[in-house]
Amino acid sequence: MSSESLHIPREKLSQEARLLHYAITSLKEELDAVDWYRQRADDSEDEALRQILLHNMREEMEHASMLLEWIRRRNPDFAGHLKTYLFTDAPILTIEKAAEDDGDGGGRERRGGAGRGRREDLGETIGSLKGHSGSSREHR
Repeated sequence: MSSESLHIPREKLSQEARLLHYAITSLKEELDAVDWYRQRADDSEDEALRQILLHNMREEMEHASMLLEWIRRRNPDFAGHLKTYLFTDAPILTIEKAAEDDGDGGGRERRGGAGRGRREDLGETIGSLKGHSGSSREHR
């Protein structure tokens, strides 16, 4: 399959790079499937088929979410970006600006008090990450 091809020889890759590649490739495939099922559902004249296609779409969303969580657990850079942007209410570019002003760029985890000021300065527009379903865990 072309979607599984590596850009460099497998033996030159670390296990970390190879596994991340597999997860990212699989994530892209799941997101493609979400898109395809949605388009087909919107184009279907048959309501029963439409409902089945939407059901299948939601299953693919579940798979994509599982892969994204695996990536978050394994890759601190992704974890930092996800922690910055997901489950927030402020405009996304406002969050980015605050992360840049922190000198963090959203890519590194915030530990202790470092880097927290800007996020807290946004106050209720972002809200606390704690208490949202699936987001109350502390990132390592």
